[in-house]
This record gives sequence, structure tokens and C-alpha cells, in this order.
Amino acid sequence: MSWLPKRKVVIPVDFSETSLEAISTAVEMAASPSDVHAVHVLIPLEGLSPGVIWGEVNDESREKAVRKTFATYAHEHGLDGVQFDVKFGDPGFLITEFAADLAADLIVISSHGYGGFKRLVLGSVAERVIRHAHCPVLVLRRSDAE
Repeated sequence: MSWLPKRKVVIPVDFSETSLEAISTAVEMAASPSDVHAVHVLIPLEGLSPGVIWGEVNDESREKAVRKTFATYAHEHGLDGVQFDVKFGDPGFLITEFAADLAADLIVISSHGYGGFKRLVLGSVAERVIRHAHCPVLVLRRSDAE
């Protein structure tokens, strides 16, 4: 198996600085920017959230905002060929499902590098992706992580 270039690279995007930097790594590893498939997973809305109750926030408006944000970022950073999709549900499982559906060669994911109690409370999307992925996973650690 050749390490480079990859035909299909999945990159989860949560719009943190580390995930947006990871897109550049994915583009470098892919044959072309169109072979990079970025995905953002939105956690389902709670029925009792104020925005939901007042009717101002729904899945359609959230998805539209995320797509607009990604389009702006991609254009500003010369990533116009990168594919982008939005999913709703559990990020750890949907990222791996998305990669399996694409028959991806690689998943590139950034890690926030949380430890201890913070990790226990927040969970680890990267860890779930590693455990459930059908293909290799490259985890990029935060540069300022201890």
C-alpha cells in the first residue's frame, strides 16, 4: 500500500483552529483537493433549547450556517476543490460511517489533547474514530498540547 497520494481522504471539521489546520495536511496527502472530503457533524438539537422553542433555530438553519462558514474559509485559504458535507448525530460514529460510505483511504483528524477530568466529561471524538474506523487514521495533536 502506498502512503501517498490518497484518492479519498476524510477530514472531520469542528471549526477549531486545529481542525482547520488539519485540512492542509489532508490536501497534501491527497492526489488533489477534490479527493479531500471534509465533514462537520452537528449534534441534534434539544427540544427545550430556547432557539428551538422560539422557532429561530432548526437543523436547516444550522446546516446552512455551517456550509456558508466552510465555503468562506475554503475560499479564503485556497481550498476551493475540497468536498464538504454536514451530518447530524454522534460525531465519533458518523465520521467513521461517512468514511466507510466513501470507501476512504485515510481519515485525518485533529485532537484537542484534553486529559483527565476534561476528557472524561467531554469524551474523545478522535478516540471513537480510531476505534471504529475501517481505514487508517492519522491523528494530529495540538502543537501546544503537553
